[in-house]
Amino acid sequence: MVFIVVFLVLSLDQISKFIIAKNLFLYQSIPIVKGFFHFTLIHNRGAAFGILKNQVYFFIIISIAAIILISSSLLNHQRHKKISCHTISLGLILSGALGNLIDRVFFGYVIDFLDFRVWPVFNIADSAITVGAVLLAWSILKKPKNMSCV
Repeated sequence: MVFIVVFLVLSLDQISKFIIAKNLFLYQSIPIVKGFFHFTLIHNRGAAFGILKNQVYFFIIISIAAIILISSSLLNHQRHKKISCHTISLGLILSGALGNLIDRVFFGYVIDFLDFRVWPVFNIADSAITVGAVLLAWSILKKPKNMSCV
């Protein structure tokens, strides 16, 4: 079940990046809700908010390590047939890490395009990582690992 979530989020991330990259020029912005939400193509060569620019190999190594650790944890949970807030959160983080890793490996940067004008431009993978991290914190604070997310 959780690997279906990973597949769906990863697919949505990669398809959306492909569509945006094929239809916008770098830094081109298309208003969806004028002044509030735009599609703006950015090539992010760093991490969140563009920090640590041009450290592609560092991010690739960190991403691969995180992917291995999260995957092994999820496989362990799958053996016990536990679908919980904890496993869903790890699945979201895994899909986001994979999505951004794919960009870094193939392009040397991450394709960002969701622009709310008051926040740095981001993508679906970033959103999955953020939502996954919040759910993970929630599941850890609320304990038992088999609880639901609601």
